[in-house]
Amino acid sequence: MAPLRRSISKRKQSTATVVTPPLTEPQPADWWHHFSQRFNEELKDSTDSQTFESMFKMSMKTFCYITSAVQEQMVANDTQFLDLNGNQLNLYDMVAIALWLLSSGESFSTVGTSLNLNQATVAELTKRFVEALLLKTDSYIYWPSTKSEMRDIISKFEKIGGLPNCCGVIDSTHILMTLPVVDRSANVWCDRQGNHSMTLQAIVDPYLRFRDINAGHPGSLTDEFIYNNSLVFKRCEDGVWLNGKQRPLSDGGCYINEYIVGDSSLPLQKWMLTPYRGDDLSDFEVIFNDSLFDTQMVAKNAFVKLKENWKILKVVWWRPDKRSLTKVINACCILHNILIDMEDEVQEKLVFDDCNDLDYCPVFSNADQDLDGSVLREKFECRNFDVKKLLNDKKFWFASFLIAWAAALQGHMMWLQRQDSFKQKFGTLEEDQNTDNQHDSTHDL
Repeated sequence: MAPLRRSISKRKQSTATVVTPPLTEPQPADWWHHFSQRFNEELKDSTDSQTFESMFKMSMKTFCYITSAVQEQMVANDTQFLDLNGNQLNLYDMVAIALWLLSSGESFSTVGTSLNLNQATVAELTKRFVEALLLKTDSYIYWPSTKSEMRDIISKFEKIGGLPNCCGVIDSTHILMTLPVVDRSANVWCDRQGNHSMTLQAIVDPYLRFRDINAGHPGSLTDEFIYNNSLVFKRCEDGVWLNGKQRPLSDGGCYINEYIVGDSSLPLQKWMLTPYRGDDLSDFEVIFNDSLFDTQMVAKNAFVKLKENWKILKVVWWRPDKRSLTKVINACCILHNILIDMEDEVQEKLVFDDCNDLDYCPVFSNADQDLDGSVLREKFECRNFDVKKLLNDKKFWFASFLIAWAAALQGHMMWLQRQDSFKQKFGTLEEDQNTDNQHDSTHDL
């Protein structure tokens, strides 16, 4: 399960376990003070005894919430974990170790060396933590269950891209790995960029929250194939999802159903909007594609945030167990949503604008043109859509500001010119009047 190359045969066995009564957990602040003392000298020097927030990219409040969510499974069977000095690890220790491995992307041995732990202990703790999170999947990754929640999502998406009644964005990313040459399945995992990878396909809401995830497929499979064989496709086709109220697109009487947005790698359907293709596009088609692109960026930003917070998904995994890797991906998506749900103040300070996900150009969908999908897309040509799009386009507002500023500047210059002309015309008369006034004043003296 380690992300980097490590010899399994060289790993030491975990220290012996015994059955003991549950530990009395310390207060978080006291715990962190003692836990930070575990850092080896090299880590202390490189991080200057970094604070909890800079290390885990979350507040202590969020950390305690995560700890409480996995507590039952982490202390199951009263298993005791020890460091290399024989000191027992408490619940906070165990959760912190697993979170650090997931967030740093370091190997088991590197984390173990940094914290004076056996790498087998780090591996077992991480495995237990991941499996504990997966038991909570339905609590953190779910389709909106209330009308008010869906209305909020629709409203937010319309502000982002100008597309009314949009309920989500679907996109994919790849997690890279290295496989042995003798692995007969290696070609199946080789993607279009020549890398061995596993795919994560997800639906994202406007707050970058994952609403559905589908991980574990080989990188060689197209996004369209994964989508067509997913529960998302079946639920949309059966009308379980995207079955809400129609929305009027304009005053012209056009109504549209709920839908999700995808890129050109996915098929155009009555519940899936995809871009127009080709170079010779009409003005409307260009505006429409721009709106889709703005909306699609939500999913790409979510993947960037996911991998920057949980760098174990950003490194190249060395000969991983595919099922274990799938579990780690799903667990990181759960943690991603928890950080959003908690409205973590530490996360709000982080900026990921300069970070990028893997740049995989989409493989165009080969599906036949769907008539219902074409009808849905053509409805956006109804009157006023282009106006709505422009009103929601930041570029439009910026251009409007420049035009207004230029007009004001031109008016000011014209006023100055009129002032100069006035002075040139009446300046001599004013000078004569001033001279007469001076003579009068002298006379009065």
